[in-house]
Amino acid sequence: VHALISRRKLLHRGALALAGAALPFRQLRAQGPVVSPLMSTLSNYMAAAKDRALPSEVVEKAKHHILDTLAAMVSGSELPPGRAALSLARAQAGRAIATVVGSNVVTGPMDAALVNGVLAHSDETDDSHGPSQSHPGASILPAALAMGEELGATDQHYLRAVTLGYDVGTRSTMALGGMTFRDESRRSTHAFAGNFGSAAAAGCVAALTAGQMRWLLDYASQQASGYAIWARDTDHIEKGFVFGGMPARNGVTAAILVRAGWTRVDDVFSGDDNFFQVNGTKGNPQVIVDKLGDRYEVVNTDIKKWTVGTPIQAPLDAIENIRTKHAFEADQVKSVVVRLAPTVGAVVDNRDIPDICLQHMVAVMLIDKTASFHAAHDKARMQDPAVLRQRGKVAYIPDAALTALLPARVAIVEITLNDGTRLSDRVEAVRGTVRNPMTRPEVIDKSRDLIAPVLGMSTAQKLIDAVLAIESLKDIRTLRPLLQKT
Repeated sequence: VHALISRRKLLHRGALALAGAALPFRQLRAQGPVVSPLMSTLSNYMAAAKDRALPSEVVEKAKHHILDTLAAMVSGSELPPGRAALSLARAQAGRAIATVVGSNVVTGPMDAALVNGVLAHSDETDDSHGPSQSHPGASILPAALAMGEELGATDQHYLRAVTLGYDVGTRSTMALGGMTFRDESRRSTHAFAGNFGSAAAAGCVAALTAGQMRWLLDYASQQASGYAIWARDTDHIEKGFVFGGMPARNGVTAAILVRAGWTRVDDVFSGDDNFFQVNGTKGNPQVIVDKLGDRYEVVNTDIKKWTVGTPIQAPLDAIENIRTKHAFEADQVKSVVVRLAPTVGAVVDNRDIPDICLQHMVAVMLIDKTASFHAAHDKARMQDPAVLRQRGKVAYIPDAALTALLPARVAIVEITLNDGTRLSDRVEAVRGTVRNPMTRPEVIDKSRDLIAPVLGMSTAQKLIDAVLAIESLKDIRTLRPLLQKT
């Protein structure tokens, strides 16, 4: 009996010793690493953003992007992806807190962010950021709007939150490796950047502390998702979800969870199983804090002048440039040759959707001398004999020499008139890009073209005026009557 007891005691003591030896490691895994300098820098910057005055040129650029993205939401409400999103909003309408653009629905902030994000990327109308391979505005603005309405943020606070979202979101995929990360992982950089940008914007609106911002980034990391299969969606609905709706919802969700006091990891960017170790081992985490406060990524984000697929922007610019120097009518044209890098041109070569069909949009540009939102979405016009006659003159030629200039999407357009006159233009900096930015009047003209057909000219002008004076508004919720229709 004594031997048995002794053996039991020995085994018990051994088990306790093993448990004690394992305890420090378990505690380390549970508690996570000490907060790294990178995370400390980033979270402190994010927490201070709500009170940080922005340079005047950054404020002006942020206004352009807010107006441009709100216009994309309004116009998107009448496109098939937008109609699908609005149908969901009506069916799932919850707490009457946040605006659903282009409707009379007011719902919970997570649902509103989801739907408005889909509206913003219902089309090829919203802004884009080349180095991060993302469309930041489509998710960041809806997330900040939903959280702002939940908490009654001032419009200046909203503007600063949006600007922070552009800074954090774009740097997140740049830190992962940008295009290399996209191409090798087949993950959606658009979703990843939108996810972190939306979380940062929502967290700023919620006035989270530096410690809470670290937890926000943890919950944003857990939700980071999306991969390249969205390209198979020919209806643009899944694309709108991946680029805009999903990351907007994720960002608001992260902010709400942190405000509710959920437990968390203090530094998801360092230590075992951290975000960069799992997702981008070839990346450089330090990029996420590179020149914060000096380089504002909203300034480095492009606005599309033409509401068409990105590869068609430069050819339309070229035709407009040619016409400025040498006026001509469509019937005077014998042929049009468009040269693009092969990977760029393949995206828009003879597609069956008007706004992403190079040949069709060139024909429309020849006839209309512009390319309006309505014209770019008039599918019936693709069968118009007058358009087909002009389209027959358009030839796309893949030009491998232009590949070396990517990511700049250079286009060469050569127009030959019936009398033998040859006209040409080479566009290296598309209008609306960082190298050739649009002016305030150009942004206003584009926004009016998108908003007025849906909400009316009077409301469109009031919304434009309100956004351009956004720092003087006291509550973001005052924009609701200008964003909705009954």
